[in-house]
Amino acid sequence: MIEAVRNKGYRLVEEADVLTVAELHSVLDTKWLGKELEYYYETDSTNNRARDAAEKVLPTLSCSGRLPDSRKGPQGKSVEFPHGTDIYMSFVLRPTFTPSQASMLTLVAGMAVVKGVQKATGLSAMIKWPNDAVVNGKKICGILTEMSTEEDAIRYVVPGIGINVNATEFPEEIRDKATSLKLELGRSVKRSDVICAVAESFEEYYEIFEKTCDMSGLLSAYDEMLVNMEKTVCVLDPKGEYRGKALGSMKKAAFSRKENRGIVHVFQGKYL
Repeated sequence: MIEAVRNKGYRLVEEADVLTVAELHSVLDTKWLGKELEYYYETDSTNNRARDAAEKVLPTLSCSGRLPDSRKGPQGKSVEFPHGTDIYMSFVLRPTFTPSQASMLTLVAGMAVVKGVQKATGLSAMIKWPNDAVVNGKKICGILTEMSTEEDAIRYVVPGIGINVNATEFPEEIRDKATSLKLELGRSVKRSDVICAVAESFEEYYEIFEKTCDMSGLLSAYDEMLVNMEKTVCVLDPKGEYRGKALGSMKKAAFSRKENRGIVHVFQGKYL
């Protein structure tokens, strides 16, 4: 952004935040993730584009500068997301583990967002169990993981990540629950820095996950990121609502349902 200063000329106020494939390739420091990379000025869904690439047998990282204004927010209301404001990115993975084990990749993505945001901005991002990335108690990220299977094998998995980066306004119904990196820092954030930090963190955590095909190698790091550790959490289940204390993965949490008392085991981010 260039600002005119009276009797002095012009000055650069903010560096332009323009995403391109060349820009991302120049700063992306990964071993394999994103070596095949696609960028769209606007698209309906980066997950859709990643799935298209997966069907062509291309490993890829798909990014977009904008998703259409017709996306639905809370209560089905249309939410407008200006171009060049936030991050919408998806990865294509071709794991050899089973579909049931792939469900944990959403947790891996949540961890990658937290570490990536910390690295790129210095903000104290944390995880609100099980995989919401939050800053100062407000959500900054949405994650959607989709999978294509054939019999008992995985063809590909697509984790999709949306991060509120430079948004300054949110619909009234979520204003007290959502925030952006810009709102928390008080300045704009270069999106390519965040994309690369998240991609690098995801690759790191994914490789650890692959060694055991579960969260056992990531439990300590995951527990350190939990913002609601030792706090009361609410679990929404088809059988009812459960409340208990979050004690971390593979530990126990006491809960009460109506007047009954019991024990819930927390394992790999799931109540069993």
